[in-house]
Amino acid sequence: MDLLRELEPTVAANLDRHLGMAKEWHPHDYVPWSRGRDFAYLGGTDWQPEDSPLDPVAQTAMVVNLLTEDNLPSYHREIATRFGRDDAWGAWVGRWTAEEGRHGIALRDYLVVTRGVDPVELERARMAQMTVGYDSGDKTALEAMAYVSFQELATRVSHRNTGRATGCPVAEQLLSRIATDENLHMIFYRNLMAAALDLDPDQAMEAIRDEVIGFAMPGAGMADFARSSMIIAKAGIYDLRLHHDEVLLPVLRQWKVFERTDFGPAGEKARDDVAAFLALLDAKATRFVERRAKAAEQAEHAEQAG
Repeated sequence: MDLLRELEPTVAANLDRHLGMAKEWHPHDYVPWSRGRDFAYLGGTDWQPEDSPLDPVAQTAMVVNLLTEDNLPSYHREIATRFGRDDAWGAWVGRWTAEEGRHGIALRDYLVVTRGVDPVELERARMAQMTVGYDSGDKTALEAMAYVSFQELATRVSHRNTGRATGCPVAEQLLSRIATDENLHMIFYRNLMAAALDLDPDQAMEAIRDEVIGFAMPGAGMADFARSSMIIAKAGIYDLRLHHDEVLLPVLRQWKVFERTDFGPAGEKARDDVAAFLALLDAKATRFVERRAKAAEQAEHAEQAG
């Protein structure tokens, strides 16, 4: 609680910065309503697989992204519990929740109107996902700040690349707009964690170490997540290489983790742990990318031979 109070001026300053940079947008503007038609309940026709303009990979990525956004009530509970609902912290929690709420609305409207996925299965998946909810465990406020600094950037990368994978200009525009929100959220949390590093370098570095090594996407608890994440990784939408190069390294560099000279023994050990983990992750990412390229080459040869 002392650290949260010490960070309050930084929260207030960054909330003002965020409000000055965030642009108003409306989910309904990004949905091609003219492509919609009634389902059988109202005299139309129910969804058929051939209705979808999306290939299976894009369908999987869109559903994972949407179901992740659906757990917003759980995320709100998490940050409201960790950061409080008073003063600048509370103002941020409310603003963040309101902005995040647009994402699920827009993605679901797009998928239902364009018949991108089976709406019955989508609703069943939403019910299951929200019933289970999201629980980060017993993270401290510092660990929560470290986690969301990485997670918001990971979500931005995932949304951006999913938009490209759809092959639909409207979907790409929508997901790019959502990714912009996620990037601003990342900057907010990243700036708070930078301030925390200055206030308590060792404790902050230990929190960063724990979240780097133990990182999992917030959708990891959804049904078939392992299978879906592998499909997404094989398509290059979000994989170990992107996680290493475009999520972990940029944030760690921004914090100057490997340049700081103010760590004590605990902070030094935590930094060494992060460096060792990054080396292992880099090696795994390289192997994955090589295997993926080889598999793609073999598939191309087989297609040509056939």
